Amino acid sequence: MKFVIDPHSAIAPFEQLRLHIIEAVRSGELAPGSKLPTVRGLADELGLAPNTVARTYRELEHDEVIETRGRKGSFIAATGDATHRHAQQAATAYADRAAQLGLTPDAALAIVTAALRAPR
Repeated sequence: MKFVIDPHSAIAPFEQLRLHIIEAVRSGELAPGSKLPTVRGLADELGLAPNTVARTYRELEHDEVIETRGRKGSFIAATGDATHRHAQQAATAYADRAAQLGLTPDAALAIVTAALRAPR
């Protein structure tokens, strides 16, 4: 995900970034569970002060667009009904475990696809 901040805009940089992230979530470009860059990393990438990005993240967290998981970082929050949230949590846990096992995303997806197609 690449964000662009217009330094000449009348809209404050933190608000531009906030709106970019919200639009990326709405469009599906940032899916629930997606990890966001660190505050410092994104600030460096965009040429912004870390406090600007931190403010954006705080406001997005307040609006429940993102969630912070301590040292693990900030992630796009799971949204929707309880069923969707539980499925997203299970998918995130699976993705984490698959990565720990050294599976590629394609291999992990193939395993899930086979499991979903298996008779119940």
